[in-house]
Amino acid sequence: MNFDLSDDAKTLQGAARKFLDARAGPAVARQVMEGDAPHDADLWAAIIAQGWPAARVPEAHGGLGLGADEACVLAEEIGRSLAPVPLLSSMQVIEALLLAGTPAQQAEWLPKLASGEAIGALAWGEGDAKSLTGTPAMTLQNGTITGSKSPVADGMLATVAVVTIATPDGPAMALVSLAGVQVEPQETLDLVRKSARLTFDNTPAEPLGTASDWLKLTERLAVLAAFEALGTAEASRDMTVAYAKDRVAFGQRIGRYQGVKHKLADMYIKAELARAHALHGCWAWEADAPELAQAASAARVASLDALKLAAEESLQLHGGIGFTWEHDCQFYYRRNRQLSAALGSRAHWADRLVRALEQRNRAAA
Repeated sequence: MNFDLSDDAKTLQGAARKFLDARAGPAVARQVMEGDAPHDADLWAAIIAQGWPAARVPEAHGGLGLGADEACVLAEEIGRSLAPVPLLSSMQVIEALLLAGTPAQQAEWLPKLASGEAIGALAWGEGDAKSLTGTPAMTLQNGTITGSKSPVADGMLATVAVVTIATPDGPAMALVSLAGVQVEPQETLDLVRKSARLTFDNTPAEPLGTASDWLKLTERLAVLAAFEALGTAEASRDMTVAYAKDRVAFGQRIGRYQGVKHKLADMYIKAELARAHALHGCWAWEADAPELAQAASAARVASLDALKLAAEESLQLHGGIGFTWEHDCQFYYRRNRQLSAALGSRAHWADRLVRALEQRNRAAA
C-alpha cells in the first residue's frame, strides 16, 4: 500500500513553496504581528489568484476538484511560511460543506469560498474548552443561535462560519452568515494568526449535517492540521540548523558539539515519524477508509509532539537571543501553542487514538 503523495500534489507543493518563499515568511508575519491589519491583504489576493481556495471545491461549483493530498501540501506550505492569510480557515468550512452541506448550501457558499468572495471560519471554542466532543452551550432553536464563540481564528475576516451546537446526539454543526454578527478582537498567544470573539444574538443559522458528520469532519481537519504543524516544525528546525552552523562559541561553531547534534537529530526524527502518520492520515481521508479515526488521531498527536519539540529546542539552542522580541523564534513557539489548542488538545486526540485502537482490536478479535 502506497501512502506517498501523488505526483500532482508534489508538483503543487513545489510551486507553492517557491511562491511563498518569495511572498511570505517571518518578515511578512512580523509586519502583521506589529500592525493592526488581521492579515496580509496583498498576499491573500495573490493566493486567490493562484486558485488555492478553490483546490477542494468541485468543478461544478467553480473549483478545481483536487484531492486531499493537494489540500494537505497547501496546509504544509502555509505552516512552513507562516503566511498570515485565512486560507486554512476557509478550507475548514469548505470541507464541512463537502461532507455535510445540502445541495443548496453548497451552491450558495462553495463558489464564494472558491473565489475568495467569502472567507470561512470554524467556531467551536467556548472559553477554555479542550475537547471537540464536549457539549457546546449554544443550541439551534427556531432557526437562530444565541451565545458566543472564542477564540475563532481568522474571525475578524470571516463572512461565514461553521458553528458547533448542542444536539441530543452530541455536538453538531450550524452554518451561519456572519453579516450583522458582533465581532471583537480576541488576544491569543499567536499574534500573527489573529482571532476574534463572535457573539450571536438570535442570529439566523442552518443545521449542517449531524453529530456524526461533526466527528468525521474533525478527523479530516486533524490531518490537515498535522501537515500544517509539520511545515511549521520543519521551518523552525531549518532555522535552528542554519544558526548552529553559524554561531561560534568557545572557538567553534555550536553545530559541532555533540549535544547540539543530538537535539537537532531528535527534531528530525520526531518530524519524520509524524510525517509517516500524516501521510497515512491523508491516504485514509482520500480513500474514506475505516481507519481514518485512528490515522487522524495518530497524525494529530505525532505532529503536535514534533512541533513542540522543534519550537522549544529552537528557543533553547538560540540561547538568549531566541527569547527576544526581535528574533523569529517566537513565531514558531507561538504557532505551536496556537495549533495545540486550535482543534482540541493533545490529550483529547490521544484519548481518541486509544479508543480507535480499542475498537480496531475488538473488531479483529
